[in-house]
Amino acid sequence: MAVQEARQGTGAEGIHEGSCTCGDCPHGAREGHRRAVAAFLRRRDEFAAGQGLPAAVAHSASASRQWVSEELTQRAEAVAARGRAEGEAWLARLWLRTVCVVWGAVVALLLGEALTAVGAGWTGARTAALAAALAVAGVLSAASWLHRARGGALAPVIGEDNRMSTSRTVATCWVLFVGYAVLLLAVRLAAASDHAERDALISGLDLARGAGVVTVLAVVCGIAVLVRRVVGLRILAQRLQKVPAHRPRAADLLTDDSGRGAFTDIQYVAISAVALLFAAVRLARRPAQLPDLPWGLGVVVLISALTYLAGKYTEGGRPVVLSVVRAREPGDLDGPIRTGDDIEIRGAGFVPPGAHSADRLSRMVVRIGSVDVHVPLVPVTGGFSNPTDSALTVPVPAEVEPGAVEVQVVTAAGVATNRCIVQVTE
Repeated sequence: MAVQEARQGTGAEGIHEGSCTCGDCPHGAREGHRRAVAAFLRRRDEFAAGQGLPAAVAHSASASRQWVSEELTQRAEAVAARGRAEGEAWLARLWLRTVCVVWGAVVALLLGEALTAVGAGWTGARTAALAAALAVAGVLSAASWLHRARGGALAPVIGEDNRMSTSRTVATCWVLFVGYAVLLLAVRLAAASDHAERDALISGLDLARGAGVVTVLAVVCGIAVLVRRVVGLRILAQRLQKVPAHRPRAADLLTDDSGRGAFTDIQYVAISAVALLFAAVRLARRPAQLPDLPWGLGVVVLISALTYLAGKYTEGGRPVVLSVVRAREPGDLDGPIRTGDDIEIRGAGFVPPGAHSADRLSRMVVRIGSVDVHVPLVPVTGGFSNPTDSALTVPVPAEVEPGAVEVQVVTAAGVATNRCIVQVTE
């Protein structure tokens, strides 16, 4: 109803309400997600302060905890649905932005050539550079239209986890640059009328002149392919936990999955950008040959790429259960673990990077014997005290048979920990 009323309105009333998440209304999807997040955070803080509990469960700590957890889980799933809708709408309109950026770069090139041509005059190399830029921009615009539902020209650099891939982005930039350089030489060769000029342009493609840039291109492309293989194998081997993001962000190029700055990513992007800028300057100064990237700079890029690859080999790790103890409230007597008691599971890696949202936390499961127990969400002001990356608390259900039972945690990424044996008494 809100969608229909919004579509019938005009002016300020024509903007869809926050409850609208239709694909053709980016504002409605974005506003709906923002309002849903604000409502969830408000409700979470109310529960953390002990407000909003129904009288039927307020008398029991375990019942109120379970009710609050279920209520927050349902609200978190609604927020996640809003987030996915907002991400799809953002991707759907991203292709137009990529087209604008591409043609903006062409206009910037034209203005730069026009300004530098003052006094020096307009040359055939400037015309060839502009023609090559127009050809590349046309290809990227066509690709943006064909992949408009997946981010336009950025679709190849968006990984399977719906984040921008650092290795693919760096490799794509080098591929576009080298392709542009070769196309520039091809245009100049097609327009050349003098035999000596044609021979000079062909010799500009010799490997001896462009060995450095060709080597860098091979390295960054190989790193992009190898990183994808390494990440895929580590996920299958349960040595790396991955959860998809709602939508890609530019910050993904410099951060890990949890949003923290990653040294390996930052240095790889920074050094590659510097080397690419140097190669672009060399191409502008000598447009008759491939840019001769110095071997010293090429080795620096190679070291940076190997550092990035080593970081991919070492990041992450399998979650592990170190110990399981009986959770004791202040004033309780010490004793063994019985059915109905709370147990505290201590370990590491329970919350994968990027899985700190409530909808991800609610997917965590503790397998006690043959019974799967969902980890309750315990809100505190500003977040959740349970579960955490190093500890989580769950009740031992009555269905668990007394005796030696195995305890195992299954994270939001679907990775299971080792089994820890505990004794449950009647």
